[in-house]
Amino acid sequence: MTLPYTAVLYDLDGTIADSAPAITASLAHTIEALGLPVPPASELIAWVGPPLPQSFEVRLGLSGGRLDEAMRLYRAHYLETGALESPIYPGVPDLMAAVHAAGIPTSTATSKPETPATRILVANGLDRYLDLITGASDDEVRNTKADVVAEALRRLEARGADLTRPVLIGDRHHDVEGAAVHGVPTIIAGWGYGDESEYAGAVEVAADVDELAALLGVTLLRGAA
Repeated sequence: MTLPYTAVLYDLDGTIADSAPAITASLAHTIEALGLPVPPASELIAWVGPPLPQSFEVRLGLSGGRLDEAMRLYRAHYLETGALESPIYPGVPDLMAAVHAAGIPTSTATSKPETPATRILVANGLDRYLDLITGASDDEVRNTKADVVAEALRRLEARGADLTRPVLIGDRHHDVEGAAVHGVPTIIAGWGYGDESEYAGAVEVAADVDELAALLGVTLLRGAA
């Protein structure tokens, strides 16, 4: 049977892991440490997913040394207190196990830097279902979704993966837009942080992992992970 996609790229925050509480806690700590008013949690949730340097620039007007200070404060707090406080969404390990068992090449394509992304995936035993862990560079020079997708595709190609029909699984508009730069379609994980206004341009919306498994053409075996 020919599978609909020859390679799968996974977003992390809002797709694999419910990382918003840890991220927003570190954001609140950082903004307070900078002496700025802390937005309510309902506003901070919009920061989850897009590259953080971009959010600090656009939402708080930070640049130069002030932006560097914000990123230093955030990284230190998040790595110390929050990186491993990100529960994995129910069923996602089974989905990742099924994709791996089907022999489909896989990589993450996350705007989260690779060090905390790797910590989360390894701590939850999910790295065994991935060929590669690709994310923002730890210095966040590579941080846009388009750049991360490009790097994931480059690494998969170097391993000889078939990239004729890749797909990205994500939850926000920047996933859809960043993947589209490289002609990669996006399936929205409907359990993530995006709302319906962010689904434009996605090829499908999966309400749950069962629907996602069907769209990927894999057999989901509960408890197999």
